[in-house]
Order: sequence, then structure tokens, then C-alpha cells
Amino acid sequence: MSLLSQHRRTALGFVALGTLALTAGTVASSSAAVPGKVLWTPSTAKGPSSFTAVQCAAGDFGVVKDPVKGSVWRAFQAAGEERCETLSPDLKEGDTFYLGWSSKVDIKDTNSRYVFQLKCSPSTDTANHPIEIDATTGRIRLQEWDTDHVAHTLWTTPTSNNQWHSYALKIKLGRTDGTIDFWFDGVKQTFTTGSGTFKGTTWDGDRNYLKWGSYHPSTGDATNTFTSPVMATTLEAATAGS
Repeated sequence: MSLLSQHRRTALGFVALGTLALTAGTVASSSAAVPGKVLWTPSTAKGPSSFTAVQCAAGDFGVVKDPVKGSVWRAFQAAGEERCETLSPDLKEGDTFYLGWSSKVDIKDTNSRYVFQLKCSPSTDTANHPIEIDATTGRIRLQEWDTDHVAHTLWTTPTSNNQWHSYALKIKLGRTDGTIDFWFDGVKQTFTTGSGTFKGTTWDGDRNYLKWGSYHPSTGDATNTFTSPVMATTLEAATAGS
């Protein structure tokens, strides 16, 4: 074999390896770019029927146009009303999923309202709402409730009325071995335990589901305006629209 022929074969080998590396890199990049699968999300175009149920006084829940977020949901809880909440979807023990949405609240008194609940049935002799986010004038809080219905404050931060914030949760559903991870305004949060993952109760009773809106009767009006929540298999897919 001539030296020139050897050089040509060597050069062709480098080209082939380079092409293989480029192809492999393209495949890896494409795989990394896959955003995950959306498991559930309501449609503002379809309206309130996107949810399994709406627990509000007539006319107090619907779609409105927001100058920042576009078409969003508005849950208005009038003074003295117990709640204005949506319900969807039902959950399965053992599942792991991500949730993402954005919300702003306007609370006209100093009392707290639940703006998100992972709810279980029956409500008695269970955790009742194993995970909830509540808000009042000046602060937002994330809590976990154990099987004895004892609250554990995991995180809190100051806020003001009518400020948009984004929320994301990674939830593994389990009666005593469930887990929670939490992102606020796009930043992974550390809990009061000192860890970024909390292990405890995220499931109880015989039926669990999700709720957004405003809950707890009080003397003042409260409004929770929120983007369509997204349940997905990845954080990226859950937060893409919030």
C-alpha cells in the first residue's frame, strides 16, 4: 500500500468517526430537548367544563383576560362564602408527576386562604389536604399535613396582593413515604427541614385529587387568578406555559 493510499484511508476513517460523533451528538441533543408528556391541563378556550367540578357560587369562576398572562382563570370568593375552587384530576397512589402554574391573589382581609390543595377523601380521620399552599396579606406558605392532620410548615415567603408568582411541584404520592420538591418563581426552594426534598404524607384516604382557587370562609373578598395548571412527566413540560 502506498503512503498516499494509507493517508487517504486514514482521512476517510476520521471523516467517518466525525460523522458518527456528529450523529450521536445530534441524537443526544434531540433526546435532551424532549420536553416530556403533558398528562392533564384545563383549556381556557373550553372553559370551566375543563375541570371535573367547580365549587363556586354562580358566576364567580371563569376565564378573564390578563394584560400579563393572557387568558387565565379567575376564582372569586365573596366575603362569607366558604370557597371558590376547581377540582381535577383524580390521582393514583404511587404516581410521580410535576405540576406548574402561575397565580396572583387579592385578599381583602388578614385571614389565610388555601389557593392550592392536594385534597383527599374522606376529610375526617385523614390528612384531609396532605399538601396545600395558602396565602394571606403579606405572605405565601407551603404546608404538608400528616396522617394525624398535623400541619408541617415547609416554606414561606413574603408577597403582596396582585403580584404574579410561578409555582412548580414534583410530587410522589404516598401515605408516609411520599415526597415533595418545590420551585418558586423558577428557583428550587429549600424547606424548613434544610432539604430540597421533603418526605412524608402526600396521599391519604381512598380518593385524592387537586384543587385550585380560594378556600376558607372569611369577612373579606378574595380572588385567585391563575394560569392553566399543567400536570406533566417533566418539570420543563409542566412549567412551559406558566
